[in-house]
Amino acid sequence: MNTLTSAPYLIAQLTDLHIKAGGKLSYRLVDTAGALHTAIDTLLAAPQQPDIVIVTGDLVDFGSEPEYRFLRDILQRLPMPVRLLPGNHDHRASLRGVFPDHDYLFANGDGDAPVHYAIDAGPLRLIGFDCTVPGKPGGHADDAGLAWLDAALAAARARPTLVMLHHPPFYTGIGHMDEQGLDNAAALEAVIARHPQVERVVCGHLHRHITRRFGGTIAMTAPSPAHQVALDLDPQAASRFRMEPPGYLLHWWHPIHGLVTHLAASGDYGALHPFFDADGKLID
Repeated sequence: MNTLTSAPYLIAQLTDLHIKAGGKLSYRLVDTAGALHTAIDTLLAAPQQPDIVIVTGDLVDFGSEPEYRFLRDILQRLPMPVRLLPGNHDHRASLRGVFPDHDYLFANGDGDAPVHYAIDAGPLRLIGFDCTVPGKPGGHADDAGLAWLDAALAAARARPTLVMLHHPPFYTGIGHMDEQGLDNAAALEAVIARHPQVERVVCGHLHRHITRRFGGTIAMTAPSPAHQVALDLDPQAASRFRMEPPGYLLHWWHPIHGLVTHLAASGDYGALHPFFDADGKLID
């Protein structure tokens, strides 16, 4: 694994896995376990494998221990560190119970305590900020959590940082998802704005790649490796999903060029094809 601060560092962000125990289909249609295997196949076959994988919530579908055990078995295919964060479909105590060796999950307590943590990842710092509300689809940035986040950011002002949460702290125009967005996002934005070392605020929940300027930095959501929320900006649009091309994000840190984020397609799309022939001429 790359731990040199003078070398590039690569973070893969997966989100919204929605794993069901035994590979049961989600919504009686989506093979989420197969989709995760495909994403892992893609990561492992890439020219550059990530130094670390982060998963920003909705790890499983109903928060049960059998689902987390099934997920754990799949994630064992990854040879690099994996860092998890719960989403609104998750259950904190069950997650901790099945991943007891993931010490960072216990940094803010055990059982149903919010899963807040701050860890070093090569030259970067990763902060997991748990804004989920048990039993609710939407999230909330409460005062205690915001105070924790502010202190965690203040503790390493010189280190480039990614803040991870499940619910995006901005409106997307997808009405039924905005109705279950993040409450108190303005207070979160004020905290982020005080800490210019925050390179990204990375989220899930929307099953799409969406970006917005936020708190002097960039906030973004990642697509799902499985199903995507339908792109319909009518405020009254129905809650639906589509089997669009799946994907994930790659956050590439370079000591000179900073942090660059790539949208990566999950799956096998065939051979690589040259632009130029053997003589160096553009193929006509």
